[in-house]
Amino acid sequence: MHIHQLKLTQFKNYETGDFVFSHRLNCFVGRNGMGKTNLLDAIYYLCMCKSHRGVNDRNAVKHGMDFFRLEGRFIKNKKNALADNNNALTKEKIVAKVKPGKKKEFEKNDVIYQKLSEHIGLLPVVIIVPDDTLMATEGSEERRRFLDNTLSQLDKEYLSNLIRYNKILKQRNSTLKTFAETRSFNLELLETYDAQLIEPAQIICKKRNEFVEQFKPVFQEYYRIICNGQEKVTCEYRSSLKSNDYKEQLVEAREKDRVLGRTTCGIHKDELGFRIEKHLLRKFGSQGQLKSYVLALKLAQYDFLKKNHSSNPILLMDDIFDKLDEGRVQKLIQLILEKDFGQVFITDTHENRVEEIIKNFDTDFKKFYIENGKGTVAVEVN
Repeated sequence: MHIHQLKLTQFKNYETGDFVFSHRLNCFVGRNGMGKTNLLDAIYYLCMCKSHRGVNDRNAVKHGMDFFRLEGRFIKNKKNALADNNNALTKEKIVAKVKPGKKKEFEKNDVIYQKLSEHIGLLPVVIIVPDDTLMATEGSEERRRFLDNTLSQLDKEYLSNLIRYNKILKQRNSTLKTFAETRSFNLELLETYDAQLIEPAQIICKKRNEFVEQFKPVFQEYYRIICNGQEKVTCEYRSSLKSNDYKEQLVEAREKDRVLGRTTCGIHKDELGFRIEKHLLRKFGSQGQLKSYVLALKLAQYDFLKKNHSSNPILLMDDIFDKLDEGRVQKLIQLILEKDFGQVFITDTHENRVEEIIKNFDTDFKKFYIENGKGTVAVEVN
């Protein structure tokens, strides 16, 4: 799968924009703050119905305007279809119309989705950004987000149960907060929420555990490639639901939940443990090991999506040159060109750096020069 054309209207620092991309490798070059990352975020938004950076939709609207619109023309290659078969390719026109304060609209081929969740997974995407190391160094929420991002693009049942669980959890937490504020307690109401939480929690736990077991060897192989097999790494899924009955946990934690005004057990507390040579990565890993570990996670995520999805994902890489040393960057570019990584987007402040790395590869390539929310084609190699 690849995005052939992207149109932007009043998105971040773009008043308007119209880009036609290479199906293989695209590079956005220019000084910092010119809008390179915003283009990656626009592509991600069309795939996932939200900004990767967690930006509120209100802040994604160009200053002084009251809405933004994104349009992407995607071409999907059906796996196992003959190249000369008329049905080997499908075209998807995806449009996002966002006016903060009102319900956002997503359209597929001019038909509005009733639920945004119906769109998730249609256009798989993986993004690599400088802040990815926070996944290893910060709290467990970042690591759960990685699990959810991957599984939601592959499994509609997982996504629907995740949405269901989070909705009930929010209601239960709101009720517990009200109990604390009013110094009241309604056991029957709390038990109603508990009963609703159990089924989606069990489904999510089971699917997360199965995913990590399948994902682990893929991740380990990518780390071996990046680091020349110098160290052994692993990741492990930890959840209280794996060994304990969730209903009993909720009952045992009821008094604690009442005092704290929030739900203290459940799959929203799950952890993805990162280890290098049997030691905790965040405590004992060097900066180079942290970066290599997270990079291997993202490349393995791409590989896993590719093998388990009907379409190859789009790979977005933001500012990798400033955060990785030259050796790792060259190995990364070589890896994505030698292996079938499909369509790739890279941002860089150095105008010719990517060209220097790929000059020995026969690949379709397009470079855009970005300045103040405007893009011009600088190089095109077919």
